[in-house]
Amino acid sequence: MGDFGFDMLAALAAISLLAGFVDSIAGGGGLLTLPALLLAGFDPAHAIATNKVQGSFAAASATYAFGRKGLINWRAALPLAAIAFMSGIAGALSVRFLPRPVLDAVIPVLLIGIALFFAFSPKVRDADASARMTALTFGLTAPVAIGFYDGIFGPGAGSFYMLAFVMLLGYGVVRATAHTKLLNLSSNLGSLLLFASTGTVVWPVGLVMAGASFIGAQIGSRLAIRLGSRLIRPLLVAVSSLMALRLLIDPANPWRQALRALF
Repeated sequence: MGDFGFDMLAALAAISLLAGFVDSIAGGGGLLTLPALLLAGFDPAHAIATNKVQGSFAAASATYAFGRKGLINWRAALPLAAIAFMSGIAGALSVRFLPRPVLDAVIPVLLIGIALFFAFSPKVRDADASARMTALTFGLTAPVAIGFYDGIFGPGAGSFYMLAFVMLLGYGVVRATAHTKLLNLSSNLGSLLLFASTGTVVWPVGLVMAGASFIGAQIGSRLAIRLGSRLIRPLLVAVSSLMALRLLIDPANPWRQALRALF
C-alpha cells in the first residue's frame, strides 16, 4: 500500500472513534470502518486485515473498562477466551475454503433474528437469569462456533456472543456485554495474528484507527455500565438490523440475486 495523507488518516480516525463507541456497547463497528477502508482505496484483503487492528484495540479498551468494574468473572471467562482465540485462528485459516455465498445468505437472517430477540424478549434485562447449559457445554460450543466465524468473516460476532451469553448462560445484559468484549478481543487477536503473519496488515493506518477506537470504546463502555439495558438493548437492535441491511443490499448477496430473478 502507498502513502496516506493527513486528511485520509483523520477521517479514518474519526470513523474509528465512532466505531469503537458502537463496538463497545453492541458490536458492529466494522460496519463503519470496513467500508471506510475500502473507500480509502484498500483492497478487500488489506481492508479486512487492517480493520482487525482497530477492532482488537476497541475490544481491549472495553474489556479493560468492564474488568475494572468487576463485571468479568476472569476465572470462568479466561478458558472461554482461550477457546475463542484458537477458533479465530482456525477461522482465518479457513477463509479460502468456506463458500462465501453461504455466509452471505445465512448471516443477515441470523442478525435479523437477534434484533427481534433483543427487541421483544422479556428475558433481556440487567439481572441474571438461570443458565440453560453448563459452563463446560457452553465452552465447547459457543466460543468455538462464534470465534471461528469471527476469524472467517466477522460482522455480527459481538451480537452472536451477546445472544449466547444471555440465552444460554442467563447473563444480564451488562454482564453479557462485558464477557462478550473479552471473547471478541480473543477471536479478533487470533485472526489478527494470522493476518499479520501474512503481511496483509497496513500497520500505520491500523494503529491510527486503533488509537481512536480505543478512546471511543472507553466512552461507550462507561455509558453501557452506567445505563445498562436502557442503552445496550436498543443499540444492539439497531446495529444488528443495520448490519443485516448492509449485507442484504450488497449486489452479490444471494437473497438480492434471488429477488432479482423472481421480479
